[in-house]
Order: sequence, then C-alpha cells, then structure tokens
Amino acid sequence: MKNLTHAGKKRCSRPILILAVLLWVFPGCSALKTTYRVGKGAVNGTVWVVKGAYNFTAGTTKLVYKIGKFSFEVVKAPIDWPLTNEEIETIDGLPVKEAIRQGRVKNSPYTVKGKKYYPMTVAEAETYDQEGIASWYGNETLRQKDGHMTANGEAFNPKALSAAHKLLPLPANVMVTNLENGRSVIVRVNDRGPFPSIHNANSGKRIIDLSAAAAKKLGYYRQGTARVRVQAIDLVETG
Repeated sequence: MKNLTHAGKKRCSRPILILAVLLWVFPGCSALKTTYRVGKGAVNGTVWVVKGAYNFTAGTTKLVYKIGKFSFEVVKAPIDWPLTNEEIETIDGLPVKEAIRQGRVKNSPYTVKGKKYYPMTVAEAETYDQEGIASWYGNETLRQKDGHMTANGEAFNPKALSAAHKLLPLPANVMVTNLENGRSVIVRVNDRGPFPSIHNANSGKRIIDLSAAAAKKLGYYRQGTARVRVQAIDLVETG
C-alpha cells in the first residue's frame, strides 16, 4: 500500500480510476491538495491529502480521514492496553510492545505460537488481490474493561471499519467485496490474524478478519463468515 506521506513518486501502468480521499490530522498540520491515480475497483472523486495523515507522526494521537463514502477515525492506543491478539509473541525479534514503541511493525516478521510469519513488502502489497473466506472478530472487547490495542498500536474499535490480515503491511486500506451479495467496503488493516484457534484449526485458513461494523456492512455479521475478494487500493501521485 502506498504511504500517503511519500507523495511525488510516480507509478501506474494499468487502467485507473480516481479515489476520493479526505483527511484531517490532529494536532494541526497544513493541508496539501493533490491528485492521485488509483487502482481498479476504487471510488470516483477528488483527492485531498493532509501531509502525514495516513500514519502517526511524533505528537499525533488521532487521525480522521475519508475514502469515498467510508470514514475512518484512528486513535493511538495507550501502550499498557492489552493486545486484541495476545498470541503474537514477537515482532521483528522484539517483545510486541517494544516493537510497537519503536515503530518496527509495518512489514516486520512476527511469531505466533512459535511459527514465524513474513509479511509482504509494500511493493508486493500494491498488487494484492485475493479471494477466500472472511470472518469477523473483536466484539467481545465491548464487554471488557478498558480498551485493546491492535498489532500496530492503534486502539481497536469494533464499531470502526478495520481488519486483521496475516501478511499485508500495517496499516493499509483495502477493498473487501462479499462475493455472495456483491456488497463492498473499504477497511483499514491495522491488526494481525486470523490464526488457527484451539477450537477451530481451519480458522487460520481464512484470509481476513473484519471488525463487527465491517461485517455488518458486508451482510455476513450473523452468519459469521463469507467468501470475499480483498483488493489493495493503489494510491500514486500524478502531479
């Protein structure tokens, strides 16, 4: 997924559409208006970019942005909050919280129950397009004290449009389409999973875990899983 802070790099040879993006960052930053090429499957519109808004920068604890009709509010979690997936043992060879503190999460290798996972590079993620089974997770956190932290240090919110993926760089935005009813949603991938569980070893074969809110928009909240297509949204500045 192309980092929006890396404006100025030009690349795209396949058919394009325009993606509408509106972003703000707190505390105040100057706004930058520019135009981006976007990969197939995106939403038509104009791009408004706030410099540094896609990723947290020093002193920033909250991001708000919009892609088409989908809105995102991202909050940095307190470092003492528990992880949504406490099965993650290390990231980049470090204790998970230390890797988050040092900003060494994006596509760093990590271990779960002794198995090492190697996330794809940013370049590889730009052409990601896969079909498979999606599930949803995290609703139980609503009944637990305090909040929970995703694998890249963001506050988990089951009411937000977010997702967990085993191999995409964190964070990334992708389009998820329910192949059973044609509904689509854009989500922010900010967590790791799904992994095999002691109750269902096949759960690790699912390609993405969505938040409860995203599962509801796709129409599979009650049934629990659905066959989906996951596509990277490719943002590239044109000038």
